[in-house]
Amino acid sequence: MKPTLVILAAGLGSRYGGLKQLEPVGPGGETIMDYSIYDAIRAGFAKAVFVIRSDMEAAFKETIGRRYEMHVPVAYAFQRLDALPAGFTVPPSRSKPWGTGHAVLATRDEVREPFGVINADDFYGANSIAALGRFLQEEDTHDVPTYAMVGFALRDTLSEVGTVNRGCCRRNADGYLESIVEIVGIERHGSDGRYTDGAGNTQIISGDDQVSMNTWGFQPVLFDELGARFKHFLRQNAASETAEFHLPTGIQELMRAGRARVKVLPTTDRWCGVTHQEDKPRVVEMIGKLVSRGDYPRKLWD
Repeated sequence: MKPTLVILAAGLGSRYGGLKQLEPVGPGGETIMDYSIYDAIRAGFAKAVFVIRSDMEAAFKETIGRRYEMHVPVAYAFQRLDALPAGFTVPPSRSKPWGTGHAVLATRDEVREPFGVINADDFYGANSIAALGRFLQEEDTHDVPTYAMVGFALRDTLSEVGTVNRGCCRRNADGYLESIVEIVGIERHGSDGRYTDGAGNTQIISGDDQVSMNTWGFQPVLFDELGARFKHFLRQNAASETAEFHLPTGIQELMRAGRARVKVLPTTDRWCGVTHQEDKPRVVEMIGKLVSRGDYPRKLWD
């Protein structure tokens, strides 16, 4: 069965305004998301589902969605604040979305097959998307649902101009995920990372350590499991104006309960994105080198 790619795009514009994360970075005017969709089609993904906000629907479909419709079937899911289980209501003053776990749940009516999840404004690389596609096209015969996460070397995900937050991963000897710890404020320190912990001490993270960049592979059974975890989250946070149900948190809870396991798919690809506006020239340079090397055509959609 051919997998579907879910693209989390509801947060586009939140840092820069409008859809500026989708500014051209390729020689033919391509955006980061163009490269992700192109890589996904090459990797065997047969459908794209964009998670967006209702207020951006018209602009997104006109400027973004239509360019892909001639290449792959496209669907949309809406992350709405009021999309809550029965018995829960939105706090009157809440405007912040409920998090990436909630965003994935928004796609359950559009996804019936194995599916990957990526961010709209991150470049992951062809090998990363291909590894995810291969995994999702293999039959899952395990007793416990087996999912996947692409693991990047920390050194390949750091910004040259500022700090980043990363989910640092621990694997067991068989290559399965044991835990993800979110570390904030990591800056480049040679080929390693450096941050200040809660006690004010400087900590070094090896550049070889693997991190999650929100690149996941799932089976549809996830929706019921994640939905149950979201209800548990709401019982504790329903009145909060800011609490978020993060996808890695929900997955870790399933792992601890023995309800899922996650295979880490290591990649040597270099991630890049627009965490800071000053990151864009580096993204343009990196894409240019990949095009010159022949990894991508000068115009993707010719």
